[in-house]
Amino acid sequence: MKKILLLLALFVTLVPLKSAAQEETYRFDIGGQVGMAGYLGDASSSIFSKPGASFGASFRCLPDVRWAIRGVLNVASLSGDTSKMDDVLPGFASYSFKSTVYDLGGRIEFNFFSYGIGETYKKLRRWSPYLTLGLGLTVASCDGQSHAGFNIPMGAGIKYKIRERWNLGLEFTMTKVFSDHVDGDLADLYMIKSSFLKNTDWYSNISISVTYEFGKRCPTCHYLD
Repeated sequence: MKKILLLLALFVTLVPLKSAAQEETYRFDIGGQVGMAGYLGDASSSIFSKPGASFGASFRCLPDVRWAIRGVLNVASLSGDTSKMDDVLPGFASYSFKSTVYDLGGRIEFNFFSYGIGETYKKLRRWSPYLTLGLGLTVASCDGQSHAGFNIPMGAGIKYKIRERWNLGLEFTMTKVFSDHVDGDLADLYMIKSSFLKNTDWYSNISISVTYEFGKRCPTCHYLD
């Protein structure tokens, strides 16, 4: 009987602690991503024609369960070859390139659902699709030369909370670069004036990420949520 009472007392003591732990939330996360990148420009008609590897790191500020502010540093390998394109370059010339792209920028993310675990009064879900939009800087290195240009990344993804502080993500982004030198010196081939859609380069990135949350919130400061 004494053993049963002892176990019951232990159970009553531990359950509130477990519930409190489940409702802890955090202000930041940090992690890395790996994936596949593709180029779209004068030397390619499809982002999937010559895929390359990509990897990077990210840091998020988590103001609430719907919004996130994210800093990203990505490195990607891009390449293109005009010999397999249907379009013919002036003078029947052919061109191929390989470049390394460094992408540094900030993004805003919007979760479709209230993302998280615990805090049942908020109706949190441990998975959510999201949209992302940002502004950054692209530096492309090709044939010993480097060119820089501002960029706008646009994308969508889905995130899943594996455990209380661990997150798994899948994301696809298209990045518009305000430069025509991601592919080296292959610029202004058709004498077309540059615009948002024409005569400047794009690249894509599909990646898988793992992030870890830290910076515990004050459990009684609900106004911070």
